[in-house]
Amino acid sequence: MDQPTPLLLTIVVFMIETQRYGVSLQAVDRIIRLVDYAPLPQAPEIVAGVINFQGAVIPVINLRKRFGLPEREPRLSDHLILGRTLRRRVALLADEACGIETVGESAWIPAPNILPRTGYLAGAVKREDGLILIHDLDACLSLDEEHALVLALTEVPAS
Repeated sequence: MDQPTPLLLTIVVFMIETQRYGVSLQAVDRIIRLVDYAPLPQAPEIVAGVINFQGAVIPVINLRKRFGLPEREPRLSDHLILGRTLRRRVALLADEACGIETVGESAWIPAPNILPRTGYLAGAVKREDGLILIHDLDACLSLDEEHALVLALTEVPAS
């Protein structure tokens, strides 16, 4: 009798400060070096600005603000992780993109088992050298933030 194949999760791993984070590879379009982004007046606080990527206006999400981490000036070595939520494309501002990892089901810890009431995390992956916190892109913006972002984006002139 065949054993069931263990569930595998493929994630894009990135750093903010000294913590490793990840997002599902399925939600990621590409990773690019930081490009200049324009401020977006009236946008939610976690939106650092917007970029024009291949004709699409994409909000840049400052995960430092989302996770309550210290602010710092953007660096040329920073990366943008371009991904998709159920509602829109977003660019996550990361200190460094580390690569892609495939992990097994046994390494997965659901979010409620780590930190209750952490709506922005889907869970974590246990590694010998620490945890990788898995970010839930669909929970990236609250409904209020999403609404404010939609209003702010209506003010952006068409390219």
